[in-house]
Amino acid sequence: MTAFRFIHSSDLHLGRRFLSLADTPDANLRGRLTEARHAALGRLAEAARAHGARDVLLAGDTFDSATPSDAVLRQALAAMRDHDDLVWWLLPGNHDNLREAEPLWDAILRDAPENVRPLTHAAPVSLGASATLLPCPVAYRSAAQDATEALVTMPSDEGTARIGLAHGGVTDFEDTGAAIPPDRDRSARLDYLALGDWHGRLEVGARVQYSGSPEQDRFRHDRRGVCLAVTVPGPGAAPEVREIETGTFLWTQSQLRLTPGQDAAAALAALLPEAGRRDLLLSVAASGRASLAEQAALQDAAARVAPEFAYFRLTVEALATQHAEADLDAIDRAGALRLAADRLRAEATDEGLSPEQHEIADAALARLYAIVREVRG
Repeated sequence: MTAFRFIHSSDLHLGRRFLSLADTPDANLRGRLTEARHAALGRLAEAARAHGARDVLLAGDTFDSATPSDAVLRQALAAMRDHDDLVWWLLPGNHDNLREAEPLWDAILRDAPENVRPLTHAAPVSLGASATLLPCPVAYRSAAQDATEALVTMPSDEGTARIGLAHGGVTDFEDTGAAIPPDRDRSARLDYLALGDWHGRLEVGARVQYSGSPEQDRFRHDRRGVCLAVTVPGPGAAPEVREIETGTFLWTQSQLRLTPGQDAAAALAALLPEAGRRDLLLSVAASGRASLAEQAALQDAAARVAPEFAYFRLTVEALATQHAEADLDAIDRAGALRLAADRLRAEATDEGLSPEQHEIADAALARLYAIVREVRG
């Protein structure tokens, strides 16, 4: 028995438009992120060759929607065709499911090059003398059913490793009402179950694995995307799984806790990485307490450094205001502005008001401080 080697990946979401970043000042960012997803195909091909594998298994959501543009589809097929020493196995997921995306899969079946194999039926596929591929295509995006149930009775070639390929959650990631049993490898006698849907790397068990997306797309997983280089020595043998980094962009979150009197700008600078900023999307959440002057210094420092990153976001909702007399004097020592500032400070510290009302008063006071500071240059 020859060991079967393959690459497991999923959730490329080709054609994703990143509308949540529409307000970024970098007009090129969304295009760079979209292009990085397409370029992941080449990085998967490199990983396959490095692993000595011929087969690349894509566990659903290769495309971001049921109706990708003709350019997105044709360029993806052309990229796979360019790596014609490999075989690309495409499974319908929830975003590019069989029913809503029927024209998409018809086009792939009609136009795909010989080395691109769409898996539109839940039926075994021979991968040679070493393995049988058992695909579970998703029929409907919101179908409240476990697509891997068919694996229990799906046959395989005698003496070959059983490789399941499916898309869905072992916990219900999207509230569809269905979940894949985490022990599906045992009930379906699988040597490996390659899963998609969860965009982060997740090992459910030795034989049940999520590769995650090869190119990350959200502030959740705090690492670059990977694919899995899998070796199944033979039926019944434990698979060998190795991660290969494929991601260009890193989406990450950091916590910045401040105390009164601390140099907020210096604290932010100490938190930031020195290298690789152009390909880093960073969300910094400030918390603790700081004076209005310290908060202003923090915002200034953030504004200066932000253009060095692919994307930079500073959130201050959890940062409470240390009410200092000097800050109120900086707004005004008398007159209407000082009356307004005193009133806002009183509301921010009034124990009879709710935390939400405290936050509103603090935010208004900080805004008043910033406006006065801006007007005065």
